[in-house]
Amino acid sequence: MSQGKPKSSEKIIIGVDPGTQVMGYGVILIKNVQIELVQYGVIKLNKYTTHELKLKKIFERITQLIEEYLPDEMAIEDPFYGKNAQSMLKLGRAQGVAMAAALARDIPIVEYSPKKVKQSVTGNGNASKEQVAYMLENILKMELNREFLDATDGIAIAICHHYHANSPASSTSTKKDKKGGWGAFVSENPDRLK
Repeated sequence: MSQGKPKSSEKIIIGVDPGTQVMGYGVILIKNVQIELVQYGVIKLNKYTTHELKLKKIFERITQLIEEYLPDEMAIEDPFYGKNAQSMLKLGRAQGVAMAAALARDIPIVEYSPKKVKQSVTGNGNASKEQVAYMLENILKMELNREFLDATDGIAIAICHHYHANSPASSTSTKKDKKGGWGAFVSENPDRLK
């Protein structure tokens, strides 16, 4: 951070795409209105033999990323509601462990649906991972490694959060789409409380 600039003009957001085989993440820096990619990657979990070991690795790696990049906020994707209840349960646990790592450091967390993330980045809530990656390259003005499509989802989640946290309507309509949006609304609108 440059000297003399108020901290409020800069913000670091970590975006997390939960998974039980591969978890993607992206760390972005917002300087005024510029979006800068700081880091992105994946946490490969398929080599761990039990679900408990996978959860431990998620917690350790997310904690490590938080300590290294000191994000101001975490944006995380809601688990996708599929037909397999067992998979859904495991995915929810993975998301919860990532959230716990942020909560342990008092980092605010906002959840977004996969459709909301795709809509925010591409304009199409049904966009493919490849379309999301292509749009991110345009937004960031850089080429991204296509091996890490789960990581590009993490970047997209962080950028989605940036767009929604800074939109003129963020204190009204988009707050309904965020879990825990009431706390953010209260902190952003103290004059509306009586």
